[in-house]
Amino acid sequence: MAGFPESVRQCFPVEDVQSVVKILRAQLTNDVQPDLAFLSVLFGVIENALTCNRSLGPQSQPTAGVQRIFPVIEYGTVEALYIKFVTQIKGSVDTSEYKSGHATRDFVKKMSDVIWSSLSRSYYKDKAHLQSLYSLLTGNKLDCFGVALGVVAACQVLGYNDVHLALSEDHAWVVFGENGSETAEVTWHGKGNEDKRGQPINLGVTEKSWLYLNGHPVVCTRQMEVAAMVSAINPSINTTTDSIELGCLQQELLMVLYDLGHLKKYPMALGNLADLEEIDHESHHPTPSELFKQAIHAAKMFYNNQHVYPYTYFGGHLYRKKSYKAALEMWAEAASVISRYNYSREDEEIYKEFLEIAHELIPNMLKAASLSKTNEHSIVCDPHCFAYVLQFYDGICQWEEGSSTPVLHIGWAKHFIACIAKFSPSIRELLDIKTDEDENGEEKDEETLKTEEKENKANGQKSESETTNGEIGRASCRERV
Repeated sequence: MAGFPESVRQCFPVEDVQSVVKILRAQLTNDVQPDLAFLSVLFGVIENALTCNRSLGPQSQPTAGVQRIFPVIEYGTVEALYIKFVTQIKGSVDTSEYKSGHATRDFVKKMSDVIWSSLSRSYYKDKAHLQSLYSLLTGNKLDCFGVALGVVAACQVLGYNDVHLALSEDHAWVVFGENGSETAEVTWHGKGNEDKRGQPINLGVTEKSWLYLNGHPVVCTRQMEVAAMVSAINPSINTTTDSIELGCLQQELLMVLYDLGHLKKYPMALGNLADLEEIDHESHHPTPSELFKQAIHAAKMFYNNQHVYPYTYFGGHLYRKKSYKAALEMWAEAASVISRYNYSREDEEIYKEFLEIAHELIPNMLKAASLSKTNEHSIVCDPHCFAYVLQFYDGICQWEEGSSTPVLHIGWAKHFIACIAKFSPSIRELLDIKTDEDENGEEKDEETLKTEEKENKANGQKSESETTNGEIGRASCRERV
């Protein structure tokens, strides 16, 4: 592993979490860029040892007072796999055919072909532990994120440091060129779209697909690409059991990246760290709520509020903490964001997220609240909560508008009616629903205002001019027109 400083070699053998933290910190604070291939191999070796090659006994999870087991990772193991990757890449491309300095589309397509040709013929979208170069080098398998990472790491090996990862909430591609203005597909999504490799992502942005975030992905620096690798670590041993050691390692590595400022523009990684802190919070770390709020702030500040998961993640956290009103507000905001997109069949992951919220989480909380008749502060007695429910469904309906694929079916309608019925008529009538035209301040003609005022007085209601902003009935929600 020529070229690595003695300080890295001295960290081996890796025997505990702090050894890995020391290596990561050295890579991030060095004068040279972090080596993606080296770190991906290292993380993959550790993940494989703690998950795929781990036998579970009757008591598979460490209990209090029992020392956690961490694998011993020898320098030679990582070195051999790293050299294998470097040799494979350098032997597959004649760099004299391409201009030095900045990558071209042909070069990026070639690197994608090199990684692609190394894979077995199957697609692995939902299988765990296939995101690192360790999986490529030992089993010729990668998931879609792993392919994109492999392309960027290969470009780095050949000295093309302008090629970087671009990440949406469920897809990855690369940016390249002198100003990073060029984009190219290098991996697949769903059942496989290998024919798109090398093409720009413009069509996906034009079609308003959530997969491309309306042109507001997380464009990574080299350090943020390391954060993406750490965030992609999967602690699951099987469908019911996670590796506590690997979860602890992931949490510590993300905190190093957080402390060094490399998660500031990375909402998904902030959300992942918040989830880990919810499981095992360290007193000197930010609280989960603080991290979720930072993720939302990053989405608003850097990505034009086009990211959905910061809101759904925070909503899920609030739901688990039984802060139901705040959870409803977050889910309503998530639906407002998704309303900016057109739904397609490639959006199945975010569809499943909203389906769970609409068919399980919201009905469960409203059912529990409706059974608590003595609680005057129950969410079913709060018109703001009713407004959040309407805003949530309104966003889902707008997501379907203009889409070639329908979102809603009879199941959605049944749950919507059941949710509305949990709020009494006396609560529902407190809501002052405005149309978009009203919110934009469009004036009504004098005859219309007089007619509305007469009708309101006849019904015993206040006219628009008499209604004050201080009334609880002013909880706002858009009405579909």
